[in-house]
Amino acid sequence: MANARVIVKRRKSVRNIRKITRTMQLIATARFQAAFARAMATKPYAERMGELVADLSNAVGEDAAHPLMRARGDAKRSAVLVLTSSRGLCGGYNTNVLRAAMAHIDAETEKGVESDVYMVGKKGISYFRFLQRPILERITQVGDTPRFEEVQPIANGLMDRFIKGEISAVWVVYTRFYSAGKQSATVLQLLPLAHETQGHTTQEKKKSQVLYEFSPEPRELLAELLPATVRVQLFQCFTDANVSEQIARMVAMKAATEAAEEMITTLTRRYNRARQTQITMELLDIVGGANALA
Repeated sequence: MANARVIVKRRKSVRNIRKITRTMQLIATARFQAAFARAMATKPYAERMGELVADLSNAVGEDAAHPLMRARGDAKRSAVLVLTSSRGLCGGYNTNVLRAAMAHIDAETEKGVESDVYMVGKKGISYFRFLQRPILERITQVGDTPRFEEVQPIANGLMDRFIKGEISAVWVVYTRFYSAGKQSATVLQLLPLAHETQGHTTQEKKKSQVLYEFSPEPRELLAELLPATVRVQLFQCFTDANVSEQIARMVAMKAATEAAEEMITTLTRRYNRARQTQITMELLDIVGGANALA
């Protein structure tokens, strides 16, 4: 019966674990719904602002180009902002982002460009510390629900370094959210801003070209719009990363719950076999004793 008792204790432990993973799955589901609503609310504004800036820059031309749109080839240094999570139990979410970041940094190093790493999230900081890779700035003040006020100083600091010529480009490595069933680690070039929106064909660009009458002057208008566009795009990256993290945690906890249920079923069968074997042995002892007395 000792074997059966061990199985009972183990089954009880697995049941407790199932309760925890089930609760975490429900929490991740609730957080996903809130993060999804925030991401979907900001995405149309970010996309439309990017299209507007692209149209304005094409209408203005290279003469009135803003410093944020000028490529800087003199500085052999770039900034890489990596968005990871501060909490675990989210499957391969952090692994995919860090793998993409390492591949990008190594590719830039081969080109002779050094990378200043801005690491967001405790998991990424711990991983780079383990690999003994340098990190220029560790960012842990961004909470589980990113706010624009938390992202804005990061964007301002990167823009200042780019305008001063300290870095030639700014890259963001994050998990882009496409739908509830598709998220992928993406390396996005934040600076310099492109003159044309990505993902449009030549015919679509010709159809979407609009003639503008500027008030105030184009330089003054772009000076206000371009920094705002960078801040909004970076904030969208944070919101995409947040909703992708919640999806990954929800999927991971669901898989853990299902695995616990399968283990409970297996342990129950093993307990039934052990108990049946014990009962059979007791019956054999009773029958053997009765036969001996007869």
